[in-house]
Amino acid sequence: MARSVVLNHSPRCARCQLPPRWCICAAQRDLACPLGVTVLQHFMESYRPSSTGHLIKRVLPATTLYVYRKERPLTRADLASPDKELWILHPNGEPMPANADVSRVQTLLIDGTWVQATEMMRTVAPWGRRVSLPMTGESRYWLRAQSGPGRFSTVEALLFLVDALGLAEAQAQLRLQFELHVFASLCARGQKQDALDYLVASPVRAAFPELVARLTHSRRE
Repeated sequence: MARSVVLNHSPRCARCQLPPRWCICAAQRDLACPLGVTVLQHFMESYRPSSTGHLIKRVLPATTLYVYRKERPLTRADLASPDKELWILHPNGEPMPANADVSRVQTLLIDGTWVQATEMMRTVAPWGRRVSLPMTGESRYWLRAQSGPGRFSTVEALLFLVDALGLAEAQAQLRLQFELHVFASLCARGQKQDALDYLVASPVRAAFPELVARLTHSRRE
């Protein structure tokens, strides 16, 4: 039976937010990226250890993260860098500008459910350029069911962006950390078969063989 570390109030690692048995901090690698990254996270999402907004902040330390509360509105000046162009990723935005200077771009990621994201977008839409990316395939975020085809988690939107910008090394390393987070979370929930199925198309097993062996090892063995 699947377990919930939130509902059961289990102790969790302060960094990766997983129960100690499933902690993945030994494999965490801080990543450097020339792209400015800002996460606007709905306050209800901020309590969820599965949030990929938390993951982005953990592995990209230069990320700025702000918590959205309707009763405590933020302004553009609160989060926009004055020396960069603000891109707001959104499915209904314009195509990504060609030959963009990555060092001059700050991307704003909206972190929440689709209903929450719609509410937040109404606030931030006038603040910058809405940019749409060609996001195809199926989501690898197996921790939550996506509400429709072509919809992805917050970190997956960032993965598509860094790939489109030609930041191949950053994309590869961020994908590793993201998929490790998903795999370990599936293990922590007791979804052992789902976790094993997830590894089939993931680079995680090859990158972290000892950690994968530990996470999949049954205490009864």
